[in-house]
Amino acid sequence: MPDLPIRAAHHSDERELALLDRDTWSYLHAVGPPPQPPYEPFFGGRFGPSAHLVAEHGGRLVGYVRLGRPTELAPNAHVRQICGLAVSEEARGRGVGRALVRAAVQEARDRGARRITLRVLGHNTPARALYESEGFVVEGVQPEEFFLGGRYVDDVLMGRSLL
Repeated sequence: MPDLPIRAAHHSDERELALLDRDTWSYLHAVGPPPQPPYEPFFGGRFGPSAHLVAEHGGRLVGYVRLGRPTELAPNAHVRQICGLAVSEEARGRGVGRALVRAAVQEARDRGARRITLRVLGHNTPARALYESEGFVVEGVQPEEFFLGGRYVDDVLMGRSLL
């Protein structure tokens, strides 16, 4: 997508991000049940607006990436983790996910991280291919870690250096 601004999320984005999150829910990437009313707030716990970068196109949000720390332990403070990525159906295949991953990598560097990691479901071939093309490598697999949609699915840990 040409002219795809990526920016930090604002509190005012919460409603649109919550809708995007619900609209993109799938067992391809989600380990929780389908969202049902009453819906949980999108921003909450350790993931407020500052943990999100958003992609805009045509005046609306078409994707987000959530960046956090894998643990709150001080010896692990040099690592950031992609804790969520969503792209609207109409924006898929247009480079939005790639732009968000690249923005997350740069944001992690800007925050002083030396490594970035993520977890992806083993059957999510498109996401795994994207991450691999951006330099992430498989660092571990938990076989059949989840039972989703009637089948067992691996949990794959991927990571890369930021140096």
